[in-house]
Amino acid sequence: MARHCTHLDQVKITSTGKHVCEDCVLTGDSWVHLRLCLICGHVGCCDSSKNKHATKHFHAVGHPLIRSIEPGERWMWCYVDELAPGEVET
Repeated sequence: MARHCTHLDQVKITSTGKHVCEDCVLTGDSWVHLRLCLICGHVGCCDSSKNKHATKHFHAVGHPLIRSIEPGERWMWCYVDELAPGEVET
């Protein structure tokens, strides 16, 4: 049986004008890549970054869906279902 994301109906935000991890800015740290919470619009750094703020945001508030906001990337990730449910339509 094919697995699928059960949280896509929660998507509210698919793009942002933010291009920094504000949590890293506050601590004076840098990041590798940025991720956007598709529920509330929080921008956090990826798991390759020292602080992993996107994943910390998921654990703190439970918002399951993120997308990459790196240039040319449209993939999404669901933390709960542990899969990439597709690409964000632009």
